[in-house]
Amino acid sequence: MAFRTRVFGAVALAAAVAGCAGEGDLVIDQGVGITAVLSSCPSVGIPDYTGDVTVFLTAGNPTLDNLDMTASMTNLRSVCDESGERVYSEATFDVNARRADVSGARSVTLPYYVTVLRGGSAVVTKRVGQVTLNFADGQERASATGKAGSFVDRAASTLPADIREKITRRRRPGDVDAALDPLSAPEVKAAIQRTSFEMLIGFQLTEDQLAYNATR
Repeated sequence: MAFRTRVFGAVALAAAVAGCAGEGDLVIDQGVGITAVLSSCPSVGIPDYTGDVTVFLTAGNPTLDNLDMTASMTNLRSVCDESGERVYSEATFDVNARRADVSGARSVTLPYYVTVLRGGSAVVTKRVGQVTLNFADGQERASATGKAGSFVDRAASTLPADIREKITRRRRPGDVDAALDPLSAPEVKAAIQRTSFEMLIGFQLTEDQLAYNATR
C-alpha cells in the first residue's frame, strides 16, 4: 500500500503563502495548513489528561506512600493510506512505566482506547486495546509499544471540488480577495468541519484516574 507519513496534532487552519508562480500569482496550496485541510487522512493525537496513568495500591488514597506505578504514552507516530475508498491510518506509540516496588518480576497490562471523531465531537468508532509491560526482578522501569488503526470513508473525509477550488485558486496581487484567508469563508469553514476526522489515542482511565490527571 502507498503509505505516507502523517504529522499528528490539530489541523492548522491558517493559510500560508508559499511563493509566487510567475506573473505575480499567489500560490497558497503548499502551506502546512492548506496541506492538512486538503488531505483525507485524520489528524492523530493524544487528548489532554489521557496520556498518563497513575495506579495506587488502594483506591481513594492518592498519596506518594500509596503509589504503585505510573505510565506515560510518548513517541506517537502514524502513517496513512488514502489511495482507496476507505482511508486507513495506523499509529504506534511507546509506553514508559515506573513502579515503586522493584521486588520480583511483574507483568502489568494497561488498557488504551482509540476513537475516531468527526467534526471535533461526533464519535464514529471506539475500540479498546491493551499493552503489557514486563518488569524484571529489581527493575524499576519498563517499556512497551502499542499499535492502533482506523478506517474512515474517503468520500466523507474529502472536501467537495468547489471548496477545494476556492482554497487553492491562484490569486493575483490585484485581485479583490488576494489578501483574504480562503479558509475564513463561512462555506469553506463549514465544509472543513464536516470532512475533518481525528484519530485519538489514550489510556482507558477510571473516573478517579482521569480526575487525578486533571487536578495534579
